[in-house]
Amino acid sequence: MSVKNHTGVLIVSSLLAWSAPAFPQEVTLRAVTAFAEGTQFSKNFERFIEKVNADGKGVIKINYIGGPRAMPPFEVGNAVRTRVVDIANVTGAFYTNLMPEADGFKLISKPMTEQRKNGTWEFINQLHTQKLNAQYLARQFHNVPFHIYLNKKPDKLDLSGLKIRVTPVYKDIVEALGGTAITTAPGEVYTALERGVVDGYGWPVSGIFDLGWEKVTKYRLEPAFYSVEVNVLVNLDTWKGLTDAQRKVLNDAALWLEGLDEENAAVVASERDRQTKAGIQAIDFGPEESKKFLEKANEVAWQSVIRRAPETGPRLRQLAGN
Repeated sequence: MSVKNHTGVLIVSSLLAWSAPAFPQEVTLRAVTAFAEGTQFSKNFERFIEKVNADGKGVIKINYIGGPRAMPPFEVGNAVRTRVVDIANVTGAFYTNLMPEADGFKLISKPMTEQRKNGTWEFINQLHTQKLNAQYLARQFHNVPFHIYLNKKPDKLDLSGLKIRVTPVYKDIVEALGGTAITTAPGEVYTALERGVVDGYGWPVSGIFDLGWEKVTKYRLEPAFYSVEVNVLVNLDTWKGLTDAQRKVLNDAALWLEGLDEENAAVVASERDRQTKAGIQAIDFGPEESKKFLEKANEVAWQSVIRRAPETGPRLRQLAGN
């Protein structure tokens, strides 16, 4: 090759290098769930991971580490904050120590489509960025309620003398009804019921069969109350380090994930029927008592949130509209 030709090749190569776009390498995020893998409140997150890995092939990938066997549920919020993990599926009830306002999320039952339009999502995202060093990516199960389950049949809406397993979700209402609140992780509930350490527990209407709790549960107290919230959080430093294309894959999948809530009405109806067939008896003291219970449950919860977060709690209640 002549010097002239060689020079031409170098020039062309340089121009190609200059004009070629810089494609970032595929980034891999480490993910955990606060609930046992494959159970009701992890299933949709696992579907979300599959979608991200399919839609984001070559751009972004999620490495699913697992659930409580990999990390205790009440440590997940701090693990996101400190970037021990990049992304997590976790309820706010498991990180109220870091963000007391998280105890108010259960009181917001509006669909996420509405929350994203009326400023609720934006406000809650601000709380997460400030207090948890996290991006509030998605919320699931806004239309799945909670119940108190018992092994001793009450003769009124009163829990006096009963020991009830709680998370922060139910603590205030259990105590307001005279019960003794005992906090444990979900993995300890079966044994606590079996040994009589607790007389009942709070849990959503769905998911007890995943954990085998129907074998040690006799009654479901009516009415249903509050709203489940399981959030998908991304460490803020991780989020800021992603490209626009990578964030788009996550945001698109987050909206898709929230859309899965449309499936929940059928799941809730099926779960109630399944509980009845398993011998779990619904205890209902009528509409008047139910109304009093719901009013009390709502009021004691908001009082607790606002007492612990006096500057931000009232705004959260205003957005919730109750």
